[in-house]
Amino acid sequence: MTKPKVLLLGVIDHAHESWNSLSSLAELIEPASRSRAGFLDECRSGKLDGVVAAYRTFASVNITGLFDEELVKVLPESLRFICHNGAGYDQVDVQACTDRGIRVSNVPTAVDDATADVNMFLILGALRGFNTSMIALRDGKWRGHPPPPLGHDPEGKTLGILGMGGIGRNLKKKAEAFGMKVIYYNRNKLSDELAGGAEYVSFEKLLSSSDVISFNLPLNKTTRHLISTREFEKMKKGVVIVNTARGAIIDEDALVKALDNGHVWSCGLDVYEEEPKVHPGLVANPHVMLVPHMGTWTVETQTAMEDWNIGNIRAVLEKGKLNNIVPEQADM
Repeated sequence: MTKPKVLLLGVIDHAHESWNSLSSLAELIEPASRSRAGFLDECRSGKLDGVVAAYRTFASVNITGLFDEELVKVLPESLRFICHNGAGYDQVDVQACTDRGIRVSNVPTAVDDATADVNMFLILGALRGFNTSMIALRDGKWRGHPPPPLGHDPEGKTLGILGMGGIGRNLKKKAEAFGMKVIYYNRNKLSDELAGGAEYVSFEKLLSSSDVISFNLPLNKTTRHLISTREFEKMKKGVVIVNTARGAIIDEDALVKALDNGHVWSCGLDVYEEEPKVHPGLVANPHVMLVPHMGTWTVETQTAMEDWNIGNIRAVLEKGKLNNIVPEQADM
């Protein structure tokens, strides 16, 4: 009996044994093409027929381009599952997949701890204003001439978490250890158990009441440029902005203007609108801490993510269904 095929899009960096163990259940294949045009042609040619599931990494976008409607339409008829190795899956058009009967999974909690660690690092660094003096020190100018303005302690500050899912709830615990008060806004209020004492407030109140605002929500059509000029104007003067979610949640042009006019005191960013390109106004501002999308950049977390995603592939092969499915497809 012919084995089903599993398509690897990207590279397995750590969980090699787990991945190779799937060979007893399926034929593990990779695309021959290394460009979007080539991948589309490969799909149309029938060379990938028999593939039932695809394991894709964030970096595989360099091979296939986005999993948009154009690509989804030419995927093999046999393909019924896309397993994305990441918490955020904005590279995949879920609606197009749903229309084709393709189910999509992600790794929703494997990233929580590491990403929240980077989140807290950026909050502390931006509050304290460390970046200006770190730059000066490397330039042989000690703290800088003149010295930078004094920073601020986290204790007693209000942290507004916009999107308190797994990463946001993990961040809440870390922030409270530093004496911060946490408020949050979600589309839906959390249960008391999940909220853990954090106060649920309106979007408007979160903007106007927070000393620090952290973005921890997914990027989609409704959250793209959720924060722009009007929203910055509603924030406290001297607010600190931190984003470890997706860059396009914030209108970067508007953020640069808010930084330049002093309404935003500082910010810490791990994600950007047009990665790997970074807005020149952010690069030029010494009050901006910049990290090149390293929220999950640890051996432990990357291994856990790969194992989780391989677990979804194994579940497909053994049980015909995913261990977890993205929220938009909960009714499939």
